[in-house]
Amino acid sequence: MSFFTVSGLTAGYGGAPVVNGVSFEVEAGSLLGILGANGSGKTTLLKAVCGILPHEGSCALETENLEKAVLEELPPRRLARLCGYIPQRSGISIDISVLEAVLMGFNPRLKLLEYPSREMKEQAREALQAVGLGGREEENYQHLSEGQKQLCILARTLAAGGRLLLLDEPESALDFRYRYRVLELLKGWLRNGDRAGLAALHDPALALNYCDCLLLLAGGEVRSLLRPGSDSLGKMEAGLSELYGPVSLRRCQNRSGREQLVMLKEEEGRQL
Repeated sequence: MSFFTVSGLTAGYGGAPVVNGVSFEVEAGSLLGILGANGSGKTTLLKAVCGILPHEGSCALETENLEKAVLEELPPRRLARLCGYIPQRSGISIDISVLEAVLMGFNPRLKLLEYPSREMKEQAREALQAVGLGGREEENYQHLSEGQKQLCILARTLAAGGRLLLLDEPESALDFRYRYRVLELLKGWLRNGDRAGLAALHDPALALNYCDCLLLLAGGEVRSLLRPGSDSLGKMEAGLSELYGPVSLRRCQNRSGREQLVMLKEEEGRQL
């Protein structure tokens, strides 16, 4: 039984579908990367999964007792405890401290007028340290760069726990170093428990090297599902070329001996 299952998901805006009949499965401990051109439906898919957008179809997540919970049937606070969503922009527009921004992730666990516990504050500080914002807990969140805000929201989601993490282009506002750091953190988080992640990614190089499975979207529909760890280069080149035009893939090693996939753009008209 798969850890997370999406079946026939259709969603859009104003009655016009943006994603249509999307189905896929995600195993526990794995990261599914969603690739597609602008307007292909990546953000719409994530918003539908976490309940922000009304949709047809169903999303089911394995709960602590190993039963499947249909997300559409859960109360909002219960859904928020199970599923964490990181948008491209945080939406926080008030002056609060960095620590307070992270502590917001615990709100679904708190009763009315209840304050975060000492343990929650410690978890928040540890998460900020992990994403590289240690020592900045009392700074104004609004004074952070867009990339630092993204790291803060990631810390909020990791500290709060949850079983399913949804990220909408988490690397878009980050520099080269932090792009890889965020994906390393995410992979480590997934290894520590029965969890799974879905990430809409703008950078196919990150997706190829950090995702267990790639869902390729075009026109709101799934064109192919790729597994970088086991699929042949030819199969992946064919799938990725549908999104980006002719590309070729090469396996390389960095200086530590770690194998990485590199994607190269080929001239139009080249036969793959």
